[in-house]
Amino acid sequence: MKIALDAMGGDNAPSAIVAGALEAVETLGVEVLLFGVEAAMRAELPGGQSPAGVKLVDCTEIIGMHDEPGTSVRTRKDASVVRAAEAVRDGIADAMVGAGNTGATMASALLRFGRIKGVARPAIGVPIPVPFASPHLLVDGGATVDCKPEWLLQFAQLGRAYAKVRLGIDSPTVGLLSNGEEAGKGDELRKLAFSLLEGTPGFVGNVEGRDLMTGKPDVIVTDGFTGNVAIKTIEGALKAAAGLVFTILDSNDEAKAAAKVVAPLLLQGVADYLDPDTVGGAVLLGVDGVCVISHGSSSARAISSSIALAAECVRGEIVESMKWAIAEDPGAATNKVMEDQHAS
Repeated sequence: MKIALDAMGGDNAPSAIVAGALEAVETLGVEVLLFGVEAAMRAELPGGQSPAGVKLVDCTEIIGMHDEPGTSVRTRKDASVVRAAEAVRDGIADAMVGAGNTGATMASALLRFGRIKGVARPAIGVPIPVPFASPHLLVDGGATVDCKPEWLLQFAQLGRAYAKVRLGIDSPTVGLLSNGEEAGKGDELRKLAFSLLEGTPGFVGNVEGRDLMTGKPDVIVTDGFTGNVAIKTIEGALKAAAGLVFTILDSNDEAKAAAKVVAPLLLQGVADYLDPDTVGGAVLLGVDGVCVISHGSSSARAISSSIALAAECVRGEIVESMKWAIAEDPGAATNKVMEDQHAS
């Protein structure tokens, strides 16, 4: 198993990226191809030497966190994230992982891998943490901001295929994120999408924002704009809740005494279920290859977890599963939408 890793992407690159690669090679039994400026990567290696299982691939260009994704990917041919995607395309690597510019990582995968036949737009499958249980998946987390109803149907198909691998569920359930549970709720996009999803495998109807982090349904489908807002809202709420708890635990002598017992247990519980470093990142669904997008502030542990997820997706044949899911009923979604629009 060979994983291509953009060593120059992310707030903590290349130190955390290289450290995560070394951890993955040691604990997961994979090989890692590190793409980046060789001198910078080598400076992070013990003795400046690559251990067994790690190969450095020198690149002369970098795409920064604030660079325009599309233009950068098209013009910087020797950028580390572009070269990592090309390694997957050319069969040199089995999957790629990037923690840098999310748009550039997506664009590199999309332009170099291409879309799965029949897929209109890619989507990001983001694991949403659930306390004391396995996560559920939100699709799309921000890849496709403006959506058509038939694309949401495809997101559901892609999400179910991914959930079978990621969550180990034979028949994942799917809900459509809306402003009410009733079938008639939502804007025009939601209403048309509901009509397409109704009767499809696993569909349980509309779900609301309060259903996030409950674990039900297994897959929650929405457009990339709403999905990204939902994810950032969860992040903000969790930070605010954590801040409130620890402020109270530091409020007086009695609370501080209790905190000596409670805080370690609380931190361990949070780490087990809510720590993004243990999740393994998000997967770009709908492209003809495995691409894992880790968060920008990834630590070495987060990178190792993302490499583990990439390997899991390869072994679980996630791309083949998505191809099968889309090929099950090609064109039906588009045709139904066109018929409904013509009738109206």
